Amino acid sequence: MDLNNTSAIVTGGASGLGAAAVRALAGHGAEVFALDLPGAIQESIPARGVQYVPADVTDVDDVRQAVARAAAGAPLRTVINCAGILPTMRILARGGVHDPVVFAKVIQVNLIGSFNILAKAAEAISLTQADEHGQRGVIINTASIAAFEGQIGQVAYAASKAGIVGLTLPAARDLAQYGIRVNAIAPGVVETPMMASVTNEIRQALAASVTFPKRLASPNEFAQLAISIIENDYINGETIRMDGALRMAPR
Repeated sequence: MDLNNTSAIVTGGASGLGAAAVRALAGHGAEVFALDLPGAIQESIPARGVQYVPADVTDVDDVRQAVARAAAGAPLRTVINCAGILPTMRILARGGVHDPVVFAKVIQVNLIGSFNILAKAAEAISLTQADEHGQRGVIINTASIAAFEGQIGQVAYAASKAGIVGLTLPAARDLAQYGIRVNAIAPGVVETPMMASVTNEIRQALAASVTFPKRLASPNEFAQLAISIIENDYINGETIRMDGALRMAPR
């Protein structure tokens, strides 16, 4: 699929994986709408050719307005969902039982938020003109290797990302009649702002645990993979691990 003269939505677009995806899409000729919370946008480094849209992916009205704005100009063809949170909490700990409010919040942001964007954007994409192969667009959600090997304290996060993996194939099947592909990327350990609070010793240990190459992934590698998925029309209904063959230990 050609990105030139099309519109694209990236959630969590102000930093980390989202910011890398934003730059990559803009570099391939797309008009990019980077959705994120207002505070994150204020702290971001603006990218050329990108419109930053304050939006909460869990707010249906925010999602509706953001998608309408992105679809108002060039045809909306691409969505990359990167918005997410990663709190850690054990089911049972000295402080008591896992807070159900925290669990629900993680599911709300990571899974339902991704679905909110997917569904509303799919509606907008379905109204565009298909190409000669009947294709209209592609949606990429961000899963995680935690969906398969969640660590201690990641029960909420792992469940939310397993949900992303689980919806990928049925979503691709649902939207096939509209010419919309749906895929997911499951990153391993990536050098994102989330890692900024981690000590150098922990970062080195994480890098050493990767089979090869023995380093943290770059957000640009995530963006490169996303572009490859967009450009390869035959990749559909897949969850692709980007983890250097890492298989997470319990802790």
